[in-house]
Parts: sequence; C-alpha cells; structure tokens
Amino acid sequence: MSAILSPRPDSITAVPGGVPFVAPINSSDDAFNQARADSLISPKFYTTDFEAMDRIDVSSVQAEWDQLISEFRSDANKDHFERDDAFGAEVMALPEGLRDEFFDFLISSATSEYSGCVLYADIRAKVKNPEMRELMGYMARDESRHSGFINRALKDFNVGLDLPALRRTKAYTFFKPKFIFYATYLSEKIGYARYITIHRTLEQHPERRFHPIFRWFEQWCLDEFRHGEAFAVLMKADPKLQSGVNKLWIRFFLLAVFATMYVRDHTRPYMFGALGMKPDEFGFQVFRITTAISRQIFPISLDIEHPAFRAGLESMRTSFEGVQAAQARGGLLGKLQALGGNLKIAATFVRLFLRPVHRHALPDDVRVVPAW
Repeated sequence: MSAILSPRPDSITAVPGGVPFVAPINSSDDAFNQARADSLISPKFYTTDFEAMDRIDVSSVQAEWDQLISEFRSDANKDHFERDDAFGAEVMALPEGLRDEFFDFLISSATSEYSGCVLYADIRAKVKNPEMRELMGYMARDESRHSGFINRALKDFNVGLDLPALRRTKAYTFFKPKFIFYATYLSEKIGYARYITIHRTLEQHPERRFHPIFRWFEQWCLDEFRHGEAFAVLMKADPKLQSGVNKLWIRFFLLAVFATMYVRDHTRPYMFGALGMKPDEFGFQVFRITTAISRQIFPISLDIEHPAFRAGLESMRTSFEGVQAAQARGGLLGKLQALGGNLKIAATFVRLFLRPVHRHALPDDVRVVPAW
C-alpha cells in the first residue's frame, strides 16, 4: 500500500467556529447512522410509479436497445470486483482528519450505490415489462457488486454498514419515472466522471494512492457509464422528455446534482489534499466531462465556465458551512442562523437556475463512448 501524502496547506479550510466538516466514525453504528441520515448533501433512496415504468415502450429505439442489452449480458466486469492481497495487508493508520473524510467518502459512496441497487431491484420485482425487468436486473446486479465492494473496505476498518437494515429504515423519496431518469442518468454519468478523474490523477501520481480501492476505479466507472447510457436510451424513447417544460426540469437536475457534489466535496479537504487535488478544480473537471457527455440526450447545458456560476457555487458552499456551524452552536440563535443560511442557499440556487443556458441540437445516435 502506498504511503499517504500530507494534505497540501492550501487545500485545507475550516468551518466557521471550528466545527469539523464530517462527524468522526468510530463504529459500525456511527457509520450506519450517517448512512441513514437525511441532509441536503446525503445520498437518497428512491421509489417510483411502477405502473408507469411497466408501460415504457422501447420499440422506437430498438437497435440501440438491443446493443445496450447485449453489453449488459456480456457482463464485462463480472470478475473485476475481486480483492487482492493489498486488502489483506494490515490496515494503515490514517491521520485523523483523512480517516474521517475517507470513511465519509466510502459511506456516502456505498449508500449511493446501494440506493441504485434497491431502486433497480424494486422496479424489476414490480413490473411485468420484459425489457424493463431485464435491464433493471442487470443494473441491480452491478450496483450490488459496487456497494458490497465498498462495504468490505469499510469492514476492514470495523465500520461496515448493515445494508439490508439500511434498506428497511432509510427514508424514501418518491420520484415520477421522468425524474428518476433525469436524476439517475446524471448520477451515473457524474459517477463515471468522478471515478475516471481520480483514476487519471492517480495514474500520474501512484504514490498518492493511499488505499487499494482506487486501483479499481478505471473499470468500475465503465459500469457507471453504461448505466447512464441505459437511461439515455430510455429518454430517447420518449422525446417529450427533452422538450417543453421538461427542459426546465433538466436544468433543475443539472444544477442540483452539480451544486450538491460541489458542496459535499468541499467537506473533504484532507482527502482531496492527500490525493493532490483541490475540490474546486476537481469539481469543475467533473462538470466539464459530465456536460460533454450529457449533450447526447439533453438539449441544454449549464454555462459552467461563466464566473457567476462558480461564484454561486462558492456562495452555496460558504452558506452551507455557516449552517453547519449554526446547527452545532444550537439554541434559538443557532436555529435562526441556520434558517438564514438555508434561505441564502435557496436564493442562490434560484439565481443560478435563472441564468442563461447553452442550447444545442440532439445527435441522431444517442450512444457515446467513454473517451475521457
């Protein structure tokens, strides 16, 4: 296992009032409580209208669908998620700040992957549509592997998650199928962009790879990419999902996913410092990749390079830090300050939502290849 780099001083910031970004994780109970918690930046569990999912017709995109399903059937990563001797080595004692943030990263990632597994498995179990059943079965298979692989890494530190209990006890959010498509497409594609960006960085600097799990990211992210392709094909099968008022929903989900990632990653300065990255630079590289990919199915994209976009994300980040500090302070004053901070976040989100966007024609062929 490679040595850990000390975080760069310019990558470390402090929450107002000295409040730590992430709570210490010292036991499986701590990890479980964090995974089950519901906050602005925590992964969600979803349910949907299963009858509407059952009515989906992919005949208008049959050629693309058949190619996609063939790729899922081939199961290119069926042997990928096997641990090697590096995982059997003595677990390195991570510095406190890095340890807590790395645990937070693993818990959030495992929860997000398991959320996909639960959603896809539920759809498969509750619809009769053979195309949906087959697709959702393959994607649930992949997400089960991903969440289990991460959870085994947590168990190495004795902070593993009880995933079946999480499924029973975590709150669920209901989304119509089209919202599932928008949100999950972006989640899968941004997951690809995140993993490949980390992989490319560590490819150049293997000494910064402080845990063996990072060596799995290159092949792993291809599963994420393929899952996104599935939702792109489903959206192409229903053209109204890219027109009319739905363009506003696309804009909303693009902004929500980008803002959530930006704020969440800034709660992990020690981890990004150890990887030799700055969260803002990492975030915008991920946004660029995700924006380039999403042109396959979205007729609009956010103007992420405009200074006002970066300034808005920074405003939401600092407001969120203020909310954390106010909540830790407690009392009536703390509650009022937290409310004010949340209102400021909402107002900033609205301003960014109303900014002009780029518009472009959709390609004839919805499929793209993972070329980043």
